[in-house]
Amino acid sequence: MQKQKNIGSIQFLPVNLFASVMGISGLSLAWRQASKLLGTPLIIADIIGIIGVLMFVALSIGYISKCILYPHKVKDEFMHPISGNFFGTITIAILLLSSVIGSYSKVSGQVIWIIGTVTTLALSYVVVTRLLNGNIDPAHAVPAWLIPGVGTMDITVAGGSMPFPWAHEINLLSLAIGGIVALVFLTMILSRLIHHDPLHARLTPSMIIMIAPFEVGFLGYVNFEQRIDQFASILFYFGLFLFIVLFFKVFKKSIPFGASWWGVSFPMAALSNAALIYAMFVHSWLLIAISAVILALLNIVLAVLFIRTIRTLFNGSLLKG
Repeated sequence: MQKQKNIGSIQFLPVNLFASVMGISGLSLAWRQASKLLGTPLIIADIIGIIGVLMFVALSIGYISKCILYPHKVKDEFMHPISGNFFGTITIAILLLSSVIGSYSKVSGQVIWIIGTVTTLALSYVVVTRLLNGNIDPAHAVPAWLIPGVGTMDITVAGGSMPFPWAHEINLLSLAIGGIVALVFLTMILSRLIHHDPLHARLTPSMIIMIAPFEVGFLGYVNFEQRIDQFASILFYFGLFLFIVLFFKVFKKSIPFGASWWGVSFPMAALSNAALIYAMFVHSWLLIAISAVILALLNIVLAVLFIRTIRTLFNGSLLKG
């Protein structure tokens, strides 16, 4: 009993921890791409994929327990103008896991993708509808707003080649929603960052999310079109430029560690996947080197986040009110 008390209470389990599943799943997919470009062993992608599945199961059990025992806490979290957007990490995690699991079982991957597609579109509808109710504080226009919108583009990232006769239009719908919503929200977020006070230290890591519309957009567009053209190249290169700009703003010792740090994981994983795919297309030694550096950096960041999260879990600060 004393040990459980020290660890904390499930009522304080933050929904944004599901971003860890997004990052780990994206890392698994990146290593799968690296096996094609760099010849790395596929077993690396397999092991990381298994870890991602186990993390999703563990977090799902925890959050379902929170829903049952503390439904008011979940409702408050969902209705919050900032943290409510992180519920998109659950649906995006499902979509990414459909790609991970689909490597071993196509049918299972397709079923999971359908579940992820329905929940992602539904959440996007709810979030956009809620924002259009008005009276939104401009200070709440933060990078986390992009998560539900960008999530719809992940439908195409994970299911651009689904065999269903209706999948083509669903993927096109998802790209349309994600692309336009991300464009509008990104404009509002940049305006807030430029004209208002800096983000709170706890939200600073989420600035990396701003590269997601470009790198996830690249992945979704390429998967849908099955080719890389100049538009796709522009998306990739601007996302890379923005990452370099934001990297030095986010990765500072002065920013305290918390669950929100996992917000950097999937955008970086998307950048890594995009860089590997683009390097295979261009066949440039420089781009191959850049993709290898980004993959190495992604591994280091996720390893540090994983270790520090486990440490904060057992010292009681992760699940502390």
